Amino acid sequence: MGSEEPLRLERDGGVLTLVNNDPPMNRMSFEYMDALEAAVNDAAADPDVRVLVFTAEGEKDFSVGMDLKQLQAGAEARGGMDAVFDQRLRVLATIENLPKPSIATLFGYCLGGGLELPLACHFRLAAETGAKIGLPELDLGTVPAWGGTARLTRCVGRDHALDLILRAKKIDGPEALRIGLVQEIHPLADLEAAAHSLARELAAMPPVAVAGVLGAVVGAGSAPLDEALAVERAAVHRTARTRDQIEGMMAFLEKRRPVFTGE
Repeated sequence: MGSEEPLRLERDGGVLTLVNNDPPMNRMSFEYMDALEAAVNDAAADPDVRVLVFTAEGEKDFSVGMDLKQLQAGAEARGGMDAVFDQRLRVLATIENLPKPSIATLFGYCLGGGLELPLACHFRLAAETGAKIGLPELDLGTVPAWGGTARLTRCVGRDHALDLILRAKKIDGPEALRIGLVQEIHPLADLEAAAHSLARELAAMPPVAVAGVLGAVVGAGSAPLDEALAVERAAVHRTARTRDQIEGMMAFLEKRRPVFTGE
């Protein structure tokens, strides 16, 4: 490890930034994943956290994925490879199903787990140049193991997913934007600021309504239509007569920006 602190947490109002602190490659070590699991669970339980931003120290790489040098001994200590994969799948599922938006910044190498974590996030912003994004596990004779096959397919469609995975391709930011893997690209020097600008925008939204949208789109997006509509209707009912819902209506009528308090 390049640091005694594998994960650094930074708070700015309702925005929690989680920084992989193992430059330059920012590997996803066992220590990092343990710290990440604890931090994500704490954020889920903290009503003052409105948005999570996942990034990494330095400007070289977001992450090259799992620390393969740790793999054999670490897996034996944790009960085998299935236990290792189960934890990583559990952490990513928690991120994906949070009732709070999550944002990932992609720059430099974003490979293996370094793409699978962003795929669990709701927003992905990439560097305009220099990014190398992919799931190259076939080059190692294996298969993506942290949900990459399923999430990439749902994100970009079957054809693009097969093209990326079966050819072990590494694509740049503009190509990732073209196929729908990321929502925005920015110059590397501006990427962190863009992510935090988006985070502040999302943090200002009414959290009960935000949670309802995430539950409907992420949680029920692949459900049969009648089930998805029921989830949407339940979300509407949860916002009814909340202070934020009243504030939104009053602000519209008074032609001003609403100020949401989370109540």
